[in-house]
Amino acid sequence: MNSLKPLLGRLATGETLTEAEAESAFGIIMEGEATPAQIAGLLMAMRLRGETVAEMTGAVRAMLARMTPAEAPPGAVDIVGTGGDGAGTLNISTAAAMVVAGAGVPVAKHGNRALSSRSGASDALTALGVNLDLPLGELPRVMREAGMMFLAAPRHHAALRHASGPRVELGTRTIFNLLGPLTNPARVKRQMTGAFAAQWLRPMAETLGRIGTERAWLVHGQGLDELTVAGPSEVVELRDGQIRAFTVSPADAGLPESPAETLRGGDPAHNAERLEALLRGERSPYRDCVILNAAAALVVAGNTDDLRGAAGRAARSIDEGAALAVLERLRRATQSDTSAN
Repeated sequence: MNSLKPLLGRLATGETLTEAEAESAFGIIMEGEATPAQIAGLLMAMRLRGETVAEMTGAVRAMLARMTPAEAPPGAVDIVGTGGDGAGTLNISTAAAMVVAGAGVPVAKHGNRALSSRSGASDALTALGVNLDLPLGELPRVMREAGMMFLAAPRHHAALRHASGPRVELGTRTIFNLLGPLTNPARVKRQMTGAFAAQWLRPMAETLGRIGTERAWLVHGQGLDELTVAGPSEVVELRDGQIRAFTVSPADAGLPESPAETLRGGDPAHNAERLEALLRGERSPYRDCVILNAAAALVVAGNTDDLRGAAGRAARSIDEGAALAVLERLRRATQSDTSAN
């Protein structure tokens, strides 16, 4: 049996792992060959010293090698956050995904149940009547019929179950919080990704670059793992192997600023109700924030470099009923399981 012991001894002295060593270490964890104490020790040693891009990349490669993949059309994008910001907002990236799909860009959205909020993407979609327990083989059909599919992380990354006990018992952020948005099961080449802390934007962008991502915005907005309408947001862009940092304000997209508390969410039923009201045309700071994030995703998709123009396109997706139609198609497609016929 492989062992983490030699690597743990080095990590205890503050050393870092190479990409290959990290891939091997996380492979050992995901194959069920490490003890809970070893897993916890490795995670905390990395956390206390600070995870490196090489370690993140190795861990991502180990996860991608063991995931159950999903098929997505060329040009598909992901809109996803790390979670962990503790802000308890309404479901912004989930709504933005529907808006983007309504604008004609296929979305392969990766997500999970609530970890740090009261309503994660999985929770909100379930409350909206979307069936997330469909056989994974049905997902390509859902994508064709709805223009969007949801990739529930635990179903595609089952090997992570070996680390779930230590993660829960540690009760604190670990490298796994950073890895989720970097391991889309459809291997999309473009994504709009939020981080719970601005310090992780560049390392996450560098990691995505190492695994072949073509274009991405890594964003953090005033404490949120989203772009926000409460003020400027920090962005690190990966584009064709180059990385640059800049800020984005609501005014850049022709949108007004609103206080952060206007984005506060509740339980899944509440968030689902607000999301559907938004798609039905309700005007609010929530709508503005969703438009801002959808506009960024449209830029990442490569349709335009004009954020203001992309915001207009996102608004039309809502106002013309296209985004609501995505939700309705998603409901129908996931409730129809052709594999059972």
